[in-house]
Amino acid sequence: MSRPTGFPRADAENDFLRARRRQVLSRLSTWLRREPDDVNIMLPFHEVVQALGYVSESRVGLRVITLDSIVGTVDRSRDFDRRFRPTSARVRQRWERLALAARRGEAIPPIEVYRIGELHFIVDGHHRVSVALAQGLSTIEAFVTVVRTKLDPSGIRYRGDLIVKDYRRLFLERVPLAGAARASVLVTDPWNYAQLGEHVEAWGFRLMQDEGRFTDRATIAQRWFDEEFTPVVAMLRQADLVGDRTEAEAYLWVACERYRLIRTHRWDEEVVSALRDLSG
Repeated sequence: MSRPTGFPRADAENDFLRARRRQVLSRLSTWLRREPDDVNIMLPFHEVVQALGYVSESRVGLRVITLDSIVGTVDRSRDFDRRFRPTSARVRQRWERLALAARRGEAIPPIEVYRIGELHFIVDGHHRVSVALAQGLSTIEAFVTVVRTKLDPSGIRYRGDLIVKDYRRLFLERVPLAGAARASVLVTDPWNYAQLGEHVEAWGFRLMQDEGRFTDRATIAQRWFDEEFTPVVAMLRQADLVGDRTEAEAYLWVACERYRLIRTHRWDEEVVSALRDLSG
């Protein structure tokens, strides 16, 4: 926040011009660094909820929240970037009116947000957040509604992160792992979740054929983890075949290569030797 001139209206106008200049410079910097397009775009609330899986919500009332925890919006606003800097002059009149009121010490109504984990998404109050940030504030009053989701929202920074969360949510619907098993089966490429889901379902189908009885998804998921995934990963670590992959990525890779090379679903020394030769 710049030093006041003693003329609140002029200071409010300067606040807006400075915020617009920072937004333009940020876009230029993003382009020069060749960063993804979604770096400066707010996270869309409905896409986040869809990716994580909606469970429930509850209103907790008026709270003081940190401005840097506000990462998205409900209405897909294009008037502000990810840091709530105005993207055009279209919002200038209303923005400067709020900035002037703030500089005069007038009461500013609380904003309204949804909370998912530690993240907040604006329902109402984009201009108020933008002005508060431009004037150097770190907190703001907000009416908060907490939304609970199936997946942990940690790790979400940009819109592209939602793709991984969405594929993982779908994978866990197909392969409903729980507890430590759920936490340990992770991949970085979203498409690998789809491939892994198909692989586990095929494993479960063969299991039911062998045993001659129907088995539900949760039981198949846990048996796959205990009887297939865990011992195979242990074997791959002993054979030094995990490398810099996640355990699930290493498992998926060797499971696919195993069948391509050997045309069998078994695990034995011949299979491991062929895979070791391939990885070398």
